[in-house]
Amino acid sequence: MNNPIKTAIPDRLHSPLSTMVKSWESLLLLVVVGIFILNSFASPYFLDAWNLSDATFNFTEKAMIAFAMALLIISGEIDLSVASIIALASTAMGAAAQFGAGTTEIVLVGLTVGLSCGAFNAVLVTVMGLPSIVVTIGTMSLFRGISYIVLGDGAYRGYPESFAFFGQGYVAWVISFELALFAVLAVIYGILLHKTNFGRAIYTIGNNPVAALFSGIRVQRVKFTLFLLTGLMSGVAAVCLTSRLGSTRPSIGVGMELEVVTMVVLGGVNILGGGGTIVGVVLAAFVMGLMTFGLGLLNVPGIVMSIFIGLLLIGVIALPRLWVRFVPSKI
Repeated sequence: MNNPIKTAIPDRLHSPLSTMVKSWESLLLLVVVGIFILNSFASPYFLDAWNLSDATFNFTEKAMIAFAMALLIISGEIDLSVASIIALASTAMGAAAQFGAGTTEIVLVGLTVGLSCGAFNAVLVTVMGLPSIVVTIGTMSLFRGISYIVLGDGAYRGYPESFAFFGQGYVAWVISFELALFAVLAVIYGILLHKTNFGRAIYTIGNNPVAALFSGIRVQRVKFTLFLLTGLMSGVAAVCLTSRLGSTRPSIGVGMELEVVTMVVLGGVNILGGGGTIVGVVLAAFVMGLMTFGLGLLNVPGIVMSIFIGLLLIGVIALPRLWVRFVPSKI
């Protein structure tokens, strides 16, 4: 007699190809291709190699921070002060340039300030036990406020000519330094998250920090390191962005934290922690970069782009919950 009861096939028994086709990353890849095709129809100049190279500037600096932010969110924390860290690091670099510092010294100042801000956030969260969202909202105002106190309505200029390479230079034909750095960081963070014990610890902490602690994982030390990485990547982004603009104003990078978080969540990282991939973040970076570039080709105002990004963030977070609530499970 045939058994009428149907049992679900465990995920581990599905073929790798089937799993890949059904993954969020596959959907993002299709979206990237679709946006690319639409942009090619929107403007006859889009397919020009140099225009495509320019399009990458829309996401590379944000994506550098998004790699570290992804690890932080997977662990169950968040840093909303990244754009303000950029402002403070850029202000420090501008001040150093006014005192005659060379390119090497300016870069070191930017990275050091970024790392220091990350350490400050880390101490408040991991040592004092304060909620990261509250801490980083506070430091978001603190860091940018310092920049406004130093600069007011003014700006720092007069950076060395060689400093322009980090934001405007090319390493080969249309491959900019920023794009090359983005690719290298994507590989490094991909290996760190998916191929090391440190990465597995991040996933474990994000899923169950108490179980991770009893498993011998030094939870607070891992989180401290992740805040340091996020601060450091903000410093790297500050170097590239300041170099590309050629000047420093206290408003530099305003609103970038929203785009970074959107990029991470759009990439499939669980906002509550415990899941996500670097591949997804890379694809989300291309989605957002090509989308904003395409809207720019259509002369869409920047404020409309900000509204769209905000709606995108809300939609990406809400859709999975709505799907679970209104679509019945087959199992």
